[in-house]
Amino acid sequence: MKRIPATVVTGFLGAGKTSLIRHLLENAGGKRIALVINEFGDLGIDRGIVEGCAIPGCEDDDIVELANGCICCTVADDFLPTITALLDRPDPPDHIVIETSGLALPKPLVKAFAWPEVRARTTVDGVVTVIDAAAVADGRFADDPDAVARAQADDPSLDHDNPLEELFVDQVSCADLLVINKADLVNGNAGDVEAALAPHRRPGVKSVPATHGRLDPAVLLGLDAGAEDDLESRPSHHDGEDDHDHDDFDSFVVSLGDIDDPDALEARLAEAVRAHDIFRIKGFIHVPGKPRRLVVQGVGTRFQRYYDRDWADGETPDTELVVIGRAGMDRAAIEAAIR
Repeated sequence: MKRIPATVVTGFLGAGKTSLIRHLLENAGGKRIALVINEFGDLGIDRGIVEGCAIPGCEDDDIVELANGCICCTVADDFLPTITALLDRPDPPDHIVIETSGLALPKPLVKAFAWPEVRARTTVDGVVTVIDAAAVADGRFADDPDAVARAQADDPSLDHDNPLEELFVDQVSCADLLVINKADLVNGNAGDVEAALAPHRRPGVKSVPATHGRLDPAVLLGLDAGAEDDLESRPSHHDGEDDHDHDDFDSFVVSLGDIDDPDALEARLAEAVRAHDIFRIKGFIHVPGKPRRLVVQGVGTRFQRYYDRDWADGETPDTELVVIGRAGMDRAAIEAAIR
């Protein structure tokens, strides 16, 4: 029996995973693709964005959302039953695409495909890691060893571990293909991005540039990596651990009601990001007088807004934003700044 291929799409918060997947579904060419989306936060933002583009042939039951945190921490309880249900359909999908949260480690998820329940029926066609080229070019994930050494000398009790660095390295090290997204924002700094990736990418792994996640599906699918049989070549900071937690990160939802001036809201969001070191803000905005829902996506102080679809019948137009940052964020101060 032919095994159904699955593609794991991973990458840091705001790298453009959802844009890439939406473009993939829009250009599937008749291929039946089932999508499993994992959210870190309390709102199903990514599922809503994918559904909002009204992709022909993409039915509601082809999109499955796991909204309970990190997919790599809930493999047995949530992920495996979801995959099994997709495989047990009378008309199973031709391909399964799994979008991990930006806080997920890809290797435990790949390892799950070696479990007897699914091994004989599906295989990991490839791990696609989406890179935010602009962030990497700015050195956002590269620690300065000299600065760390100086700080340690000044205060040996300081803990200089960087969980973001670990996540980034694990996602790059597990990849079968690196998508350098937002390539239009780096201009002449593409070499800096490749240099930052070089120490962590596995031999032979290629990188391709993209803008807004627009890539031919033939580039993303059909890698035939059999990643579940190649775990030893995919190093992780968390090898040898049964699981990991996300005590370093936190998220909460801010509900705002009607927004008459989206520009002013975006300015407040950017200021909140600068003042409180917020990683990611995303959500939906209701603008009075506008029949369509306004999507907002923020990575650092870079924000994007666009109207994606009409508010659905029975849906209460409202503004809700997910804020993701380090644990211990001053929620009250952040909400006050946004409001």
